[in-house]
Amino acid sequence: MTAEPTGRTRDPGRSLDILAAFTRNVASHGYAGSNFSQIANELNISKGTIVHHYGTKDRLFAAMHDTYMERRLAEAEQIVARFDTPAEQLTGLLYSFLLYQGVDRDATVAFQREIATLTRHEALANGRRLRASYLDVVRRVLSDGMREGHFRALDVDVLSLLRLGSSQWAWSWFRPDGRMTPLEAGSQLVQLVLGSLLVDRAPLDRLADPDGTIATTVKDSLVGLLPENGSSPRP
Repeated sequence: MTAEPTGRTRDPGRSLDILAAFTRNVASHGYAGSNFSQIANELNISKGTIVHHYGTKDRLFAAMHDTYMERRLAEAEQIVARFDTPAEQLTGLLYSFLLYQGVDRDATVAFQREIATLTRHEALANGRRLRASYLDVVRRVLSDGMREGHFRALDVDVLSLLRLGSSQWAWSWFRPDGRMTPLEAGSQLVQLVLGSLLVDRAPLDRLADPDGTIATTVKDSLVGLLPENGSSPRP
């Protein structure tokens, strides 16, 4: 229990329960369609308890986005550190884009469907910085690949935004219980992106193998890292 300046205590477990319930509601109904009454009813608590932990809806929304991007940024940096070449690193990142649709599903849908909100709310300034840092990781991999002659020379800023932007809409069409697993869908994304970037396409089939080393390494690093939000992995 964490002491508050007023002498009250804040239960970390209850705080996480509130965040998880809010995340599920935003994933299902969007930010505008989610409110404290829904969360209070779901958790059988008072709205005052939610205010005690988070204050306002904007601050709860910011907590959801910040914790989500902190996880994604840490994982992206781990993926880049784990693989040797820019082609392998980019492949790992691309697989992770789709794996998030099965792992940490609620938070991913909530984040992606409300991404435009990041540009509006003052409370989400830190979330914008975290997203910029994530984009910097992608840009660094692209720049390294171009500098080393593995990738075609293209505009890194535009390319990174195009690649990241395409993943932001995956929530609208990917279904974890559909005909493709996240790794199989990720393989298609690798084929599309690396197929257009690689100067030498010989490694493409190995990179895009959903049962290959890169895909399974990324999957194994993500599964088991679920937050307490009820998401279900389907690797």
